[in-house]
Amino acid sequence: MNMVTETTRDGMTWYECEKCGLLFDNVEDAESHEANCDAEDPSYIQ
Repeated sequence: MNMVTETTRDGMTWYECEKCGLLFDNVEDAESHEANCDAEDPSYIQ
C-alpha cells in the first residue's frame, strides 16, 4: 500500500512518508523508503 503523499514546498514537489514524515525529492526514493519504514522505531532520529 502506497502511503507517500505529494506536497509542494518552496515551489518544488516533495514526496512525504506518511509513517515518519521524511521528505524526498524523488517519488521512487520515497516509495522505497516507505516500503521499508518502521515508524515504531525510527532509529535514525536522535
